Amino acid sequence: MADEPVAVVTGAGSGVGRLMARALLENGFRVALAGRRREALDGTASGDPAALVVPTDVADSGSVARLFDTVRDTWGRVDLLINNAGSFGPSGSPDEIAVEDWTAAVATNLTGTFLCTREAFATMRAQQPQGGRIINNGSISAHVPRPGSAAYTATKHAITGLTKSISLDGRPYGIACGQIDIGNAATEMTAGISTGARQADGSVRPEPTFDPAHVAEAVLFMARLPLDANVQFLTITATTMPFIGRG
Repeated sequence: MADEPVAVVTGAGSGVGRLMARALLENGFRVALAGRRREALDGTASGDPAALVVPTDVADSGSVARLFDTVRDTWGRVDLLINNAGSFGPSGSPDEIAVEDWTAAVATNLTGTFLCTREAFATMRAQQPQGGRIINNGSISAHVPRPGSAAYTATKHAITGLTKSISLDGRPYGIACGQIDIGNAATEMTAGISTGARQADGSVRPEPTFDPAHVAEAVLFMARLPLDANVQFLTITATTMPFIGRG
C-alpha cells in the first residue's frame, strides 16, 4: 500500500463525490475522504483500509489545514486533489438573494476550493517526487446559467478561472490541473431536475439525467494520466438536456 498514490476528495460523503472516491479506492488509490458529516464519510469508506475519514469544513481554513496535516502525517504526500465540495446556494434574482446566502455560497464553492488547492499545491511542490494533479468540479453553469442562479453560476465561472491559473502556476512544479463540468447527473443534489426544472422562458419542464457512475469513470481517466498529459476541461452531460442551445 505504501506505493499507492494518495488522493484527497472533498464532498466525499454523498453524490458524485462518493462515487469518485469509491472509484479511486477500487483502482489502487489511498483516499482521504473529506466532508462535514462523519457518518456519511464512514458510509463511503465502507471499512476499506485504504480510506481515511477526515471530517472537514472546506470553508474553514483551520479545518482544511488539519485535513492536509492528517493526510501528510498518515501517508507523507498528496498526489491528487479532487475539489468536489459545493452547494447550489440561494435561488432567486439578484435583488432576492440575501447577502449572507451569497457569502455562504462563495465560501463553500470558491473559497473552499482555493483553500484546499492552496494546501495541496504547497504539499505537491515540496514533496519528492515533486508534483501532482488537481481536478476541480465545475458545472455546466461554468458556461451558462440557469435562471435565478447568480451565486452558484458566479462561483462556477470563477472555478474555471482558478483552474486555468493553477494550470499555469503549477507548470514549474509538475502540478497539473483540470476541470470536469457536469450536467444533470442523477444524484440527491439534482433530484428535482427530472421532475421539473425552471427554463429560460419561465416554464418548468423535466430534464433528462444520466447515471453518475459515468462521472466517476471520467474522473478516474483524468486522475490516472501521467503528469505530462492533462485533460484541461471535460464536459459530461445527459445527451439531450437543454445545455447546447440553452436559452
